[in-house]
Amino acid sequence: MNLTEILNGFVEKSVESIYGIEPNGNQIQFQKTHKEFEGDITLVVFPLLRISKKSPEQTAIDVGDYLTKEVKFVDNYNVVKGFLNLSVSDEFYLDLLNNNVKGESYGITVPSDTSECVMVEYSSPNTNKPLHLGHIRNNLLGYSLSKILAAAGKNVIKTNIVNDRGIHICKSMLAWQKWGNSEEPGENLKGDKLVGDYYVKFDVEFKKQVKEIADQEGISEDEASKKAPLLVEAQEMLRKWEAKDPEIYKLWSTMNQWVYDGFDVTYKRLGVGFDKIYYESETYIVGRDLVLEGLEKGIFIQKEDNSVWVDLTSDGLDQKILLRNDGTSVYMTQDIGTAQLRQKDYNPDKMVYVVGNEQNYHFKVLALILDKLGYSWAKGLYHMSYGMVELPEGKMKSREGTVVDADDLMDEMIETAATMSDELGKLGGLEENEKGEIYRKIGLGALKYFILKVDPTKNMTFDPKESIDFNGNTGPFIQYTYARVKSLFRKAEENNIKIPVSFNTLVKLSAKEKSIVKMIAEFPSIIKDAADNYSPALVANYTYDLVKEYNQFYHDHLILKEQNNDVRNFRLRMSGIVGAIINNAMNLLGIEMPERM
Repeated sequence: MNLTEILNGFVEKSVESIYGIEPNGNQIQFQKTHKEFEGDITLVVFPLLRISKKSPEQTAIDVGDYLTKEVKFVDNYNVVKGFLNLSVSDEFYLDLLNNNVKGESYGITVPSDTSECVMVEYSSPNTNKPLHLGHIRNNLLGYSLSKILAAAGKNVIKTNIVNDRGIHICKSMLAWQKWGNSEEPGENLKGDKLVGDYYVKFDVEFKKQVKEIADQEGISEDEASKKAPLLVEAQEMLRKWEAKDPEIYKLWSTMNQWVYDGFDVTYKRLGVGFDKIYYESETYIVGRDLVLEGLEKGIFIQKEDNSVWVDLTSDGLDQKILLRNDGTSVYMTQDIGTAQLRQKDYNPDKMVYVVGNEQNYHFKVLALILDKLGYSWAKGLYHMSYGMVELPEGKMKSREGTVVDADDLMDEMIETAATMSDELGKLGGLEENEKGEIYRKIGLGALKYFILKVDPTKNMTFDPKESIDFNGNTGPFIQYTYARVKSLFRKAEENNIKIPVSFNTLVKLSAKEKSIVKMIAEFPSIIKDAADNYSPALVANYTYDLVKEYNQFYHDHLILKEQNNDVRNFRLRMSGIVGAIINNAMNLLGIEMPERM
C-alpha cells in the first residue's frame, strides 16, 4: 500500500470520530503538496464540509489534530485555506522501502485470468510506403501503452490492422507495372521502400497529366484530376482486385509481401511487436456483410446511385458513406468488420485505437454505427487520439516523397550516438561490437524517450540533435544515470562492500534523500495514473524527475566512502532501488538500458 491508500483509512476514521458521519470514497481526496508549502501530502478538505458543517480552515484543523495524535507517522501539519498539508516521518518512508520495495518487479501488478482485458491497436500502416516518423510515434505510443496497461494489471492484446487494399495500393501497383521494368527488392533495397518509390512515381506522373488536361481543356486542376487516365486506370484496377482478377490479385500479393517483409525488419529494429495482425483485405468483407445486413434492417439507407449511408444527423453528426455506388468499401466498412472480428476472437472489455487526432470524427462515427448495429461492446471503444509529429523544417508529405523514413532515422540516431559517445571518451577498453550495441541502445533510447515524454494529445516537433543530448530531459541522460548506479555497484564489489538487502530505518535522512524516498514510494501510483490516462509521458517525466534528484544527491553525498555503515547501507540500498525503478520505467517505454556509458 502507498501513502495515499494508508492515510485514506485514517482520514475516514478521523472524520467519523470527530463528526459522527462516515465519509464516502469521493469525499477523501489527496494531492501533492505544493512546493512552496511544508508537507509531504495534502488532503483537500472542501469535499468534507458537507459533513463537518464548519469552515474549511476549522475542518482542516480538526482532522490535522486527530491525525497527529492518533497516527504515529504523521509528525505535524499546516493549513492553507481548504488544504491540510501533512508532514510524514522519515521512519514511515524507510519502513516502506525496507518492507515493500522488493526486486526488479517493484511497481508492477501481475494480471490474473479475471483482470480486465484491453486490446490495443497501433501501427495501422498502408502497404504503399515504408514506415516513417509519424508511424514511429504511433508505434512507440501503442507499444508503451500496452506495456503500461499490463504493468497496471490488465490483460493486454497488442494488435495491428494492415491497410493492404484500396486505391492507394493500386497506385503503387500501376506505377510498377508501367515503369518498374520487373524491379524487385534486393540486399540494398527493402521491399517497402521499393513500393513506396512507385507510389511517389505515380503522383509525379499523375500531376503531369492533370496539368496537361487542365491547360488543354481550360478547366480547373480539381476537375482535370477526375479525367486523368492514370487515376481512371487505378480505379479500374481496384474494381478488378475486388472481383479477384487473377493477374491483378497475383501482383497485389507479390508487392504486399515485399512490404510485409520490409515492415518486419523495421518493427524488429524499433523493438515493437503484436499478438495478432489483421488485414483490411479480409476484414472489409465482414464489414461489407454487416453493412448490407444493416441495410436490410433499415439501420442504413441506400441512395439513388445505390451507395449505402448511415444517417447520424439525429446524433448531432452528418451522413456517412459505407459503400460506394459501385459496391466497393471505404475505411469505415473495414473498421466495422475489424471490430466485430476482434470481439469474436478475443472478447475484450475495451478496444483502444491509437490513431492520430485527424481521425477523431471517424471514431465517433464508428462507435455510433456499432451501437446502432446492436453491439453493446461498442461502448468499450476508446480512441487514444494523439497529435502530429513534425520535423523542425515542417510537415512531411508521403506523395511527394518528403517523409523521414523510419529506418533512415534510426540509422541517423545510432550514428549520432556513436559520434557523441566517442567525443566523451567514456567507452575506452570495450570491444567494437560492445560499443556498437551501446550506441544502438543510446540512439534508439534517445528517439523513443524524446517522443514519449510529450503528452500524447499534443503536436510535437522531433529534433534529432536535441533528443540525443546527454544532459537535460533526454533518454541518454537517464541511461547515463542508470549506468552510474551500475558503476557504483561494480566499485562496491571491487572494494568487498556487500550490497544490502535491508538497512537500519533509524538513519536520519537529508532533505534530498527524503525527496528521493518519497518519489520511490510514488512509482506504483505513477504506473496506475499513466494507464488510467493513456499517457506514457507520465512515466517518462517521472523518471526524469527521479533521475535529476538522484544525480543531485550523488553529487552532494558520499556513498562508498561514508564512514557510518548504517548510512552507507541505506544509500546503497536506495541507489539500487532507484536503478531498478529507472530500468522498470524505461522498459515500460520500450527503452533498453546500457550498463556502461
